[in-house]
Amino acid sequence: MTQPTQAWTVRRLLEWTSSFFARKQVDSPRLATELLLAHVLNIPRIKLYTDYEHMLDDAPLAKFRALVQRAAEHEPIAYLTGRAHFFGLEFEVTGDVLIPRPDTELIVENVLQLARHQAGMEAPRILDLCTGSGCIAAAIAYHLKTAVVTAIDISEKAAEVAKRNIERLGLSDRVTVEVGDLYEPLSRIVDARPFDLIVSNPPYIATADLDQLDRNVKQYEPISALDGGLDGLTITRRILDGASERLVPGGRLYTEIAFNQADAAKEAASHHAELENVMVLRDLAGSDRVLTAVRKKD
Repeated sequence: MTQPTQAWTVRRLLEWTSSFFARKQVDSPRLATELLLAHVLNIPRIKLYTDYEHMLDDAPLAKFRALVQRAAEHEPIAYLTGRAHFFGLEFEVTGDVLIPRPDTELIVENVLQLARHQAGMEAPRILDLCTGSGCIAAAIAYHLKTAVVTAIDISEKAAEVAKRNIERLGLSDRVTVEVGDLYEPLSRIVDARPFDLIVSNPPYIATADLDQLDRNVKQYEPISALDGGLDGLTITRRILDGASERLVPGGRLYTEIAFNQADAAKEAASHHAELENVMVLRDLAGSDRVLTAVRKKD
């Protein structure tokens, strides 16, 4: 991007950068280019193609070059733009929170289906543990106008990101964000009745497997939100330990797990006599993804 003889138009930047990203093995090189360029120009991606011959001024061109160099080092595009999409909504993301993944949408889909089809779940009280960016809590509340959600994260910085997302989406009247270790903040909440649903995307990567993660994950995403302990299920077990006390009879738990943890996760749930209908749901790729269980009715 140093040739002085040709103007750097949108078209030329898209072509050159896409090719550069492909050589650097950046995921989805064309999409990454479009997202960065649209971010720098502060326009929708589609407008890149209606302004195909627009020539960039020096300031945005310099900003774009800097972001391209960082992306070439596999810094996630979502962190570079500060934006990620989840269940049709846009979320602010920073290095203090995980980038929302499509796989996690399985939890939201199941909650919405449950609310539509199961009696007593029309206006659920929901607890979202390890909320991170707040994407699960926000997506559920946005699409289920009767839901009330308490979202908790142990990281103050993550909770601040979640609060900003909740506020920007206009959900502050039904979604509350608290800071603390799993169920601990509930002792400080006035309305601490049991919940209809508990949802979570906890840290679930086994410590020994962290080094095997893609470079853009292990170098840039918060390790505290990834490291699930010796076998990856340390936090999941703690969630299960408190689930029966915090769920109403007939209430349901959904917690994300790794693709290879189904048997161990179901075995962990089987130690809780108050839980039944323990099963693992599969994502669109057919991989085991979400552990679910129901609190027995009294």
